[in-house]
Amino acid sequence: MAEKFLLKDHLFNADTVAQLAAEYAAGLPDFDAERFVSEALSGFPDRELMGRLDWMADCLEPQLSADFPTMAAQLEAAMPAPLDPTLTDDDFGHFIHALPGILAVRHGLEDHRDRALDLLYAGTQRFSMEFYIRPFLNRWPRETLARLNQWATDDNYHVRRLVSEGTRPRLPWASAVTLATEQRVPLIRILHADPTRYVTRSVANHLNDITKTDPDVVLDLLQDWHAQGRQTPKELDWMSRHALRTLIKVGHQGALAHLGYRGDVPVTASLDTGPADIAIGTALPLSCTLTADQDLPVIVDYRIRFARPDGKTAEKVFKLKVAKITAGKPLTLGKAHKLKGDATTFTLHPGRHEVVLQVNGVDVAHSDFTLIP
Repeated sequence: MAEKFLLKDHLFNADTVAQLAAEYAAGLPDFDAERFVSEALSGFPDRELMGRLDWMADCLEPQLSADFPTMAAQLEAAMPAPLDPTLTDDDFGHFIHALPGILAVRHGLEDHRDRALDLLYAGTQRFSMEFYIRPFLNRWPRETLARLNQWATDDNYHVRRLVSEGTRPRLPWASAVTLATEQRVPLIRILHADPTRYVTRSVANHLNDITKTDPDVVLDLLQDWHAQGRQTPKELDWMSRHALRTLIKVGHQGALAHLGYRGDVPVTASLDTGPADIAIGTALPLSCTLTADQDLPVIVDYRIRFARPDGKTAEKVFKLKVAKITAGKPLTLGKAHKLKGDATTFTLHPGRHEVVLQVNGVDVAHSDFTLIP
């Protein structure tokens, strides 16, 4: 049986720790690489991914100066070359290079704010400092936002991305940041016209976060950006679809209208989900036919209301198709939806389940089936 893949072991292991130790040894003449490797690896078995990062910082710290400005200079001296500035996407860097961010927060947050921000500026060009800028935003919002405003036009696209990613309301794995929407908007206004997909993807994800509390703000921004014409139409269309994806799933009519999808045109639909009983571990044979009396671009989704052990239901939305209905002609779509019994993120339970078909945010048909062991 193949050994289970564990991200923590892929990112932090003897090879990656040795690589980091060699970098510090090259930058710091008195650095004991063998000691660092031995101490770091000894603490890995009982720690998860983020815990291993903190532990490596614990192991590194005794070999650095207790004076933070000196420590920051040592950390910068040991940094590898910046990530390739000629690339435009998917160059996140290596997790082992997060240690300067951890130590910036530990030792620079209170008494050395500006020097710590300088360290994050250098560090994010090797590995994103999106997790570590957030404590500074919470502790020093005015000063940190002023620095981010400068970085929003920096020559390095990793620095520009940090401005958006570090201020996101719902950044995965990260601590919360206490910024109001109106404090974030000026930064993403600058960044929306960025020529780099790595940055514009972050802006779109940032907007998607905001839609969960302030959808009208996002729609107004997108409308304004389309009018300005500072971003290419193709890229702004992509950003808009990505930014509005959560609103589309819940059938938000303003978001659908912004993307050119009408919810006010009647669609006739039939939905078939196959046998009445479907076994866990097999697939649900979903098929539908749609008709309308005029040509109509459509986003077709379906929602499954899953039975839960407490008698309640849990609903999830799934994509079916982005298509176009031709007036008077049926559009038939189908999909085999896998009902995995061994999924780690969502456990299936026997019982009655309902499928609801949604076209341009409007429920048009439903069907049900019973899930059996």
